[in-house]
Amino acid sequence: MTRTLQPGVAPIKAEYIISAEPKEFVDDDAAEGATGTHERGGDGDGDERPSKRAKTNRQDRKKNRGANKGRRFTKSTDGGGVQLCFKVANGGACDRGDSCKFSHDIPAYLASKDPDILFPFPDALTAEPPFVRPRERSPNALYESVDASAVCSGFLATGECKQGWKCRFLGAHVRTGEDGTLELVKSDPPGEKDKDAEEERNFVGFPVLKALHGRKYPLPLATAYLKSLEEKDKADAAAARAAKAAAAASSEAAAAQQDVEATTADPPAVPEAAAAVKEEDTTMVDVDAQKDTPDVPMRPQEKRRLNWTGKTYLAPLTTVGNLPFRRLCVSLGADITCGEMGLATSFLQGSREEWSLVRRHPSERTFGVQLCGNKPTSLVTAAEAIARECGPNIDFVDVNCGCPIDLVFQTGAGSALLDAPSKLSKIVIGMSNVLGEIPVTIKLRTGVKDGKNTAHKLMPRLPREFGVGAVTIHGRTRQQRYTKLADWDYIKQCVETLRQATDDENLPTIPIFGGGDCYSYEGYKTSMEQSGVDGIMIGRGALIKPWLFTEIKEQRSWDISSRERLELIRQYCEFGLNHFGSDTTGVNSTRRFLCEALSFQYRYIPVGLLERLPAQLNERPPAYRGRDELETMLASGNVKTWVEISEMFLGKAPEEWVFTPKHKSNAYGSEEGQG
Repeated sequence: MTRTLQPGVAPIKAEYIISAEPKEFVDDDAAEGATGTHERGGDGDGDERPSKRAKTNRQDRKKNRGANKGRRFTKSTDGGGVQLCFKVANGGACDRGDSCKFSHDIPAYLASKDPDILFPFPDALTAEPPFVRPRERSPNALYESVDASAVCSGFLATGECKQGWKCRFLGAHVRTGEDGTLELVKSDPPGEKDKDAEEERNFVGFPVLKALHGRKYPLPLATAYLKSLEEKDKADAAAARAAKAAAAASSEAAAAQQDVEATTADPPAVPEAAAAVKEEDTTMVDVDAQKDTPDVPMRPQEKRRLNWTGKTYLAPLTTVGNLPFRRLCVSLGADITCGEMGLATSFLQGSREEWSLVRRHPSERTFGVQLCGNKPTSLVTAAEAIARECGPNIDFVDVNCGCPIDLVFQTGAGSALLDAPSKLSKIVIGMSNVLGEIPVTIKLRTGVKDGKNTAHKLMPRLPREFGVGAVTIHGRTRQQRYTKLADWDYIKQCVETLRQATDDENLPTIPIFGGGDCYSYEGYKTSMEQSGVDGIMIGRGALIKPWLFTEIKEQRSWDISSRERLELIRQYCEFGLNHFGSDTTGVNSTRRFLCEALSFQYRYIPVGLLERLPAQLNERPPAYRGRDELETMLASGNVKTWVEISEMFLGKAPEEWVFTPKHKSNAYGSEEGQG
């Protein structure tokens, strides 16, 4: 007997259902909202704010700011209040002497330091409690916080640990010296090839950030381009004024001629001045027709060709699309990755946080940077700075024309650029000029308003006028968000329009990717065949199950076990420690972003629990239990459970540590989350 399910309810086998009541619905629009420097919305979605014109009182405005407004994350430090100087922590000498506000007393620091973390090995994982078998501790005779059983992955990879004495795996790289005290050690460094395979790229130093912040960083190409735009705008304005004056003169001449005709039988010949005015009036039409495109030639240099056909593409994802997550997805089959959306203005202000978004792990085979802005002055200059500092390690720069959140849209950036093709043209052409051989790609939505798709109008201009190297189109409008399924029929229309444009102009074919609702290899294949795209950009599907890339590559539904999922979490933690650092601050940054990742991954419904395949992204499950205790735990939407999972790998969370997920369904470390 076949059960009848309500639309949107996942078909879980009856023996696993605990309650017919569905789990709390997760608002994906809120999940990508803005809360701080790095949570502005990416492709994303959320943080709806009232219009400035909205007639609401102060309480209503506060209520409507969005699910993520005001998230705060504490920064925990160890050492029992002993703040060790960074230079001393790394085995050096502090040049500030007595004026340094940090401690130089290493013994005092070690005496109060939080104990080393014993990171588990893969063979310690199990599907039954306690899920991670504890390792035996071997505390140092001098300091209990230092454990000889600790293993520091950064030390193993490069031969030294950048956190030095502050490392939470300190026992892996200290020894007892001849005087009986502990000292830092370095191992024999691995071969250069092995070291290059581990060290991140695109680090930008303080002198560069300082020069950018002080507006002393040289940007000659952008300056020249923007000057030519300014001159063109002045010329256009002058031509428009002349055309307006000519039109007025023509109108006066016509009126005068009518007066003459009214009093004479034979009309006089058209005055030479009037003929000149008519000729000028024709010129006015030509000026209007050219307003969309600045008359600035592109530099005659060969761009890198992007051969993306058939490759898998991980979407740029704000907050959760950080380097450790991208690295995990690459290990599972992602071919193309793109950094989190970065604000052009913040790059130009020398923001250290913004410049961290361009870091690339060597395992990322094809890597791009995504920029968001609303003017050529910011986007073109930011593109040149990125090219100068990181050019050899960037494969493309993507222009964000898809971000729908009000915070971005109301500034004229993101999806607002879809309604400003003239401005967008100037932006993309200028970026292409300053980026040298690095191609510019563009990410679009179908349009701004529901029922008014406009992306197809841009398609013929993208290869011919804009000169883009690749196009990605998300099958939803800005207004739609995630309320309806992606429109793959319209994506097909855009593909055909783009292909026809390149054929008509005899231009090289450029890759076009689609996006929206891809959650299985069957769905991936169907959407590819239906639309004719060269590939599909994957966002939410990868957040919920990062192994989706493996499923696509191997063309199967992977009934991944709970232990295999726990191993992926272990790998994420290891990648996070390598990226954020192995001191207490780095450990809790890794903990925070792991909890962000788990706030999506708990939504995965194991293949073996479903009555039919493939699973659908928009289906929500009733309350269910897993096939073992770990699978049940991984299905929990309780943030306290996510923190417990983090503690299996990263040690006990500090008492003062606070975490609120993007969905804000519950929280950890606050009164709201303690009940």
